[in-house]
Amino acid sequence: MNIGFVGVGRMGANMARRLKDRHLQVTAVHDTNRAAATVLAAELGCAAAQDLSEVTAESDVIFTVVTDDNAMREVFTARGDNLLVNARGKLFINCATISPQVHVDVEKLAAKAGAQSLEACMASSITQAREGSLYLMCGGSEDAFRKAEPILKELASTVRFVGKAGEAAKVKALVNMVMNINTAGLAEGLGLGAALGLDLEMLRKVFSQTGANSRVLETDGEDMQNREHSCFFSGAHAAKDSGIALELARSLGLDLPLARATKEQYDRMIAEGLGELDKSGVAELTFKDRHKHSGDYV
Repeated sequence: MNIGFVGVGRMGANMARRLKDRHLQVTAVHDTNRAAATVLAAELGCAAAQDLSEVTAESDVIFTVVTDDNAMREVFTARGDNLLVNARGKLFINCATISPQVHVDVEKLAAKAGAQSLEACMASSITQAREGSLYLMCGGSEDAFRKAEPILKELASTVRFVGKAGEAAKVKALVNMVMNINTAGLAEGLGLGAALGLDLEMLRKVFSQTGANSRVLETDGEDMQNREHSCFFSGAHAAKDSGIALELARSLGLDLPLARATKEQYDRMIAEGLGELDKSGVAELTFKDRHKHSGDYV
């Protein structure tokens, strides 16, 4: 199968590299950042498509890895040029963390064009994309899933079919909501520990051996202590994803005070110009001597 990519930022580019390494044929890439698409195309030996419809024409399977709901709607519905132009028989695999309803809408639009779509939500980061060890949660028709599965297995260590369109996106929203709560909580624990004069190496070790343990302690704890916030998953994306979960809760009449407070912290990161730091950068808001940001974080 010929494979195209729309959205070749940190995740999309490394997924394309992984498939190329596995001897799959990547034929076209597209990004609103034209320079990024051109550089990656030269690396992979494929076309840097100027138009979305060109990606569809050059590919049997098209991955989309875009930023948010609006970007997703745009690539499928933009007037004059979009991915559904002459899309009959094509398979779209949509990997962005977006609202469940958008996945449902895209599936309907694809079907109307004679194509199929599948959501393949990623619970992993850049390193896993490059190594082919993503955790993928998929939603859509079983037929679309079976067609996509051989390619997805080249990208992931776990490929889980959740159910109909929108269901995987709901699960992903909850994964990221809980992850973000854990991250913000860890930042507060370490921030208070530092203010109390505790040895943070010791404190992190105790956390790891008690009920304070979490996956984010492993991935973010040392970075919070050392102010090393090179971006794998940005504060801005954390705010967006917590917002998706909160909107789902609002639609059901549920109040989630921890998720709401966590989103407020990530919104504050954005307001203070820290939104493009890794989510571990939320610690810049919780350590006593960092509030006005001395600037020595990475």
